[in-house]
Amino acid sequence: MSQLPTPVSTPLLLDVQGLKTWFHTRAGIVKAVDGVSLQLRQGEILGLVGESGSGKSITGFSLLNLVDEPGRMRADRLLFDGQDLQTLSTEDYRRLRGRDMAMIFQDPSMTLNPVLRIDTQMIEAVQAHNRVSRKAARARALEVLGKVGIPSPEERLQVYPHHLSGGMRQRVAIAIALLNSPKLIIADEPTTALDVTIQGQILYEVQKLCRETGTALIWITHDLAIVSGLADRLAVMYAGRIVETAATGVIIGAAQHPYSHGLMASIPSIQTRGQALFQIPGATPSLLNLPQGCPFRSRCYRATAQCELDPVLEEVATGHWVSCWHKGAQA
Repeated sequence: MSQLPTPVSTPLLLDVQGLKTWFHTRAGIVKAVDGVSLQLRQGEILGLVGESGSGKSITGFSLLNLVDEPGRMRADRLLFDGQDLQTLSTEDYRRLRGRDMAMIFQDPSMTLNPVLRIDTQMIEAVQAHNRVSRKAARARALEVLGKVGIPSPEERLQVYPHHLSGGMRQRVAIAIALLNSPKLIIADEPTTALDVTIQGQILYEVQKLCRETGTALIWITHDLAIVSGLADRLAVMYAGRIVETAATGVIIGAAQHPYSHGLMASIPSIQTRGQALFQIPGATPSLLNLPQGCPFRSRCYRATAQCELDPVLEEVATGHWVSCWHKGAQA
């Protein structure tokens, strides 16, 4: 896959080229992430979009070095804030996580310890990376709980996770990610369990955080409707690869890849009310036995014999990259 060029105007916070995370199993090699290239500037919000199983979450886990055996990660380049992440020791990476890089997991049980009170967990998260008093750490915890819309935060600090609803637990998990004002937050569908009102509040708060503090955000989702109003740029992912990336407005209004067209057509709208929503035919291919060439060709209405060759990621307009032999506007 071709590498994305490095912009010279604004320094990059994150520069990933050729990221591969493969799982070596008895049945063979599962290529969960296969040559992904991403770049992110300070304060920028990137939406990573695709179906379940496309490799979005594994990409996020890989950036935070949270991939366990039998997974193995490597990259042609993996720079964060000018630092080569591939040279970091396990301890250095642990110090980086939670301080400069944070992740909001889809399932809050991956963040919260069920046998510790909320205040204990949040205060420890602050003091692990900052030399502050317990009182100051507690004040910070109260501040971020209020930001994510938790009522009576003083009372919520004193309970255990099982005392809270699923939506409340997720809001606490989001608050923990915000505690140390990290430079990069990777959010793995964090608002799935929240109602629409709170979802809107969270989206507003993360946008405000990015604009005011320069925090960069990677928002992983399958919901184009949410991310279209949040992200500055979109990267469409399929079968472990980035197939199209551009500014959000460009993807929404002038997508070039047939898979992007399918995702756009499946969004409900006023015009499609009462009609059956479009479905992309077939299913995502097994990452254990990916077909030769373009992995989307078995589901693509434009597929030809040429698609049996690996497509090249090409720039069709400034900042708009597409990996397809038959790229173009929707017919």
